[in-house]
Amino acid sequence: MAELVYRPVIGFARTLFKVWDLKIDCKGSENIPRSGGAVLVSNHISYLDFVFNGLAALPQKRLVRFMAKESVFRHKVSGPLMRGMKHIPVDRGQGNAAYAHALDSLRSGEIVGVFPEATISQSFTLKSFKSGAARLAQEAGVPLVPMAVWGTQRLWTKGHPRNFRRSHLPVTVRVGEMIEASRDQYAGAITRRLRERVQDLLDAAQRAYPGHPKGTDDSWWLPAHLGGTAPTQEELRAAEAG
Repeated sequence: MAELVYRPVIGFARTLFKVWDLKIDCKGSENIPRSGGAVLVSNHISYLDFVFNGLAALPQKRLVRFMAKESVFRHKVSGPLMRGMKHIPVDRGQGNAAYAHALDSLRSGEIVGVFPEATISQSFTLKSFKSGAARLAQEAGVPLVPMAVWGTQRLWTKGHPRNFRRSHLPVTVRVGEMIEASRDQYAGAITRRLRERVQDLLDAAQRAYPGHPKGTDDSWWLPAHLGGTAPTQEELRAAEAG
């Protein structure tokens, strides 16, 4: 079936990245299967993560159908694009419909992209993973493909203004080896192993990232354990509770 929206959007994104002169360092794309269904699982630190997740699949000639909150599909600009690219709307009040939609896509040989943290991590560290990705892979009989992105938060993330005018920003992407999700395994155990793998990839992406700020003026995007000023998860929870 012709991709009348997805491929032009990819071309537009690539043009923008050239204009911004983004320094994209992507490794591990060969771990994404060239055919058949798979669940692509990533950390979530930016509104643009899905764009870079999707770019990582292009060398394998694959298009990823991402699960995203339903409100994005109602937006007058993003809505038609999301529907045209066959992404999957998630209404958190009716999650079964999104799950069934994703399952059908996997069984038809598509790659489905999932952010198991559900929302953007404002600490830029991994939050707990929901088990939906593992359960989807088990039920569809497809592998999980872990990956991590880093640097995307500097472009556009929750609680900070968009930063599309600043060029030359680096973005690192790391894709790991597939994880099998057999039906005889406990979904919770698969989810824990998946999170550990994504954490390893995130550590690798951070190590490869070129240069960290030398003062505190531009360290908001770095987590505390890397010397930055981003709030910790404990601080965020305390703020929500208060």
